[in-house]
Amino acid sequence: MTLVARLQELVEPETAGDPMTGQIWVRSSLRSLRDRLEAVGHTVSAPTVGRLLKDLDYALHVNAKKREASSNHPDRDQQFDYIAVQRATFTAAGLPILSIDSKKKELVGDFKNAGQAWVREPTVVNVHDFPGDALGRAVPYGVYDLTYNRGLIYLGTSGDTAAFAADAVAAWWQTEGGATWPNRDHFLLLAEAGGSNSCRTRAWKERLQVQVCDRFGLTVTVCHYPTGCSKWNPIERGLFSQISRNWAGVPLRTWATLLAFIRGTTTAPGLTVQAIFEDRDYPIGQRVTDAEMDALRIEPHAICPQWNYTIRPRTPVRTSARLRELVS
Repeated sequence: MTLVARLQELVEPETAGDPMTGQIWVRSSLRSLRDRLEAVGHTVSAPTVGRLLKDLDYALHVNAKKREASSNHPDRDQQFDYIAVQRATFTAAGLPILSIDSKKKELVGDFKNAGQAWVREPTVVNVHDFPGDALGRAVPYGVYDLTYNRGLIYLGTSGDTAAFAADAVAAWWQTEGGATWPNRDHFLLLAEAGGSNSCRTRAWKERLQVQVCDRFGLTVTVCHYPTGCSKWNPIERGLFSQISRNWAGVPLRTWATLLAFIRGTTTAPGLTVQAIFEDRDYPIGQRVTDAEMDALRIEPHAICPQWNYTIRPRTPVRTSARLRELVS
């Protein structure tokens, strides 16, 4: 394996990205990467590693702009290492790895959209972004398949709730996952620690059990990134940043325009994106009782159980022999 290919392999699992600008950076220091490259037979200097990272479009991590609040959890590094192990295990077993998250909500109407576009004259939009002047508020929830570089945006008009997030995962399986991953019954979800798919939210786990595991007979392992570390989630740079680039500087005047930009997002490495428009109401404040929680078939992991757990269907289904062999 070439030096550049080996470096890419090392930094890929620990790369963060800004979903708006597309800037990416890596968690390890240049000296740490140098030492790890030397361990596999590539003797290089730290400055050389830096030059190679720049060639791969990485940038220096500027603390003033990239510091993440509440990201100093004592189990932070252990969780990053555990996620890397889980990704390697599922990859070796030939099982899906998905990154999920909510994208920034957008007002649909004659409003300014961040970024620049090549036009003869500046596009005139409203002076103020008053919600009352909008056709509605778009609530995009993304599901990103890391293996095949494919994304799905579940575009809602209501609340960004746990039920909405679970429906997005279910929609991915119905439209994309089942066909792309035939004869697979177990996948890994990488998610933030907060939001509609929060590790602390009962409704997220209950809806995932009912709407995904029980409905399709699937086993789902969930690994949450530590609190305040959302930019390390691969969907931020792999999917969301590409959509933001595609519609940069163009007013999202209609729902059709917004959907067209999402579906038209592509990249040189082959990213493709589907979009599903869902105008159902997702009310907030849904509660899950103790009895409903006790009925879940959820297994916290031994390492960082607050962030890692597996939910199995409550009806007997086949198990993935390959994964069982690897993790036994």
